[in-house]
Amino acid sequence: MAANTEASPKRVRVAMIASLTFSLVNFRLELLRSLVRSGCEVYALAPDDDPESIAKLEESGVRFRRISMERAGTGLFADIKTLRSINTEFKSIRPDIVLPYTMKPVIYAGIAARMANIPKRYALITGLGYVFTGGNPNFKKKLLRKISILLYRSALKNADRVFIYNKTDSEIFRSLDIVTSENSMLVPGSGIDTRHFNESAPPDGPPVFLLIARLLKDKGIREYVEAARILHAKYPESKLQLLGPFDPNPAAISKEEVEEWTASGAIEYLGEAKDVRPYLRGCSVLVLPSYREGIPRTVLEAMSTGRAVVTTDAPGCVDTVADGETGFIVPVSDSIALAGAMEKFITTPSLISEMGVRARQRAVDCYDVHVVNRILIEEMGLPYVPPVDSHREAVC
Repeated sequence: MAANTEASPKRVRVAMIASLTFSLVNFRLELLRSLVRSGCEVYALAPDDDPESIAKLEESGVRFRRISMERAGTGLFADIKTLRSINTEFKSIRPDIVLPYTMKPVIYAGIAARMANIPKRYALITGLGYVFTGGNPNFKKKLLRKISILLYRSALKNADRVFIYNKTDSEIFRSLDIVTSENSMLVPGSGIDTRHFNESAPPDGPPVFLLIARLLKDKGIREYVEAARILHAKYPESKLQLLGPFDPNPAAISKEEVEEWTASGAIEYLGEAKDVRPYLRGCSVLVLPSYREGIPRTVLEAMSTGRAVVTTDAPGCVDTVADGETGFIVPVSDSIALAGAMEKFITTPSLISEMGVRARQRAVDCYDVHVVNRILIEEMGLPYVPPVDSHREAVC
């Protein structure tokens, strides 16, 4: 009998590029697994050596490659080094599809992909970042914004599809001629694993408020602390917690400032954690007074856990919460309004469980990770293969 010499079909190679290795596991693992299930050869590129995260990626069938990248730096030579590093990996991997997310990966992987003539180029715009946040920017920020716009235009020129998390960011990118209506589309964030973040009953006793975020001014942390002071004056038994890492970003909150807040009794700083689920189960209400988001992941995690949310009318934040139904929406940078919304849960504690139940349902119906991943994978022209136990369809 003659041997079968027919070559097996070439597997599609997909490269996902991130600015933090842990984020590949924390935010994108289910998407990476979906790509593996679709039959792709999947690579993940990120700058830091995180053995635990790398092991989880490899266990899921994803090949990890380390690249050079400074997450928060603005130095020209460092960014040139980033571009060269990504370009070198692309020459080695020879991907058919690239999918970067967050600002630096989108820009430099997008430019490198154009240089390497990669057939299919996509991008996830999870938020517009520091240079697009806040009003009345100084000269340096104005310059960075202009440079960033030019770089985004270069990176995303003729991209096959740019996935954008909220309507405001989409409108900004279109007005700046970075994307067009033809090559961009809205998606409901990165999705949430509603089984991993399973529903739990809020704790008994006085309400516990929790803010989970990187310690940045633009997350509304100072407004949260001021609201805490207002509430403590009226309700000394109230508890306001803060969880999140310090950050090298120019808008970072200093350790000295946090130490001052905790010493005064305004808040309880919990440090940072890779698994936020115990803290979500231990709180009554999540608070995120951010100035701008893509689609805030912590809000989706809290909703999936069955927690009401207080957030702002900022882009991204306002997209997630049904005001008066699953939580409350307040103006950006308004600590008095923030304290007022939080006070409603103290004076009417039944709102905690009532809104929490509705928040959970909204998370399941609108933001389930498998629903979101199907949208992304099919838009990239790949077959979507769901997990064995997942059969949900979006209802929003």
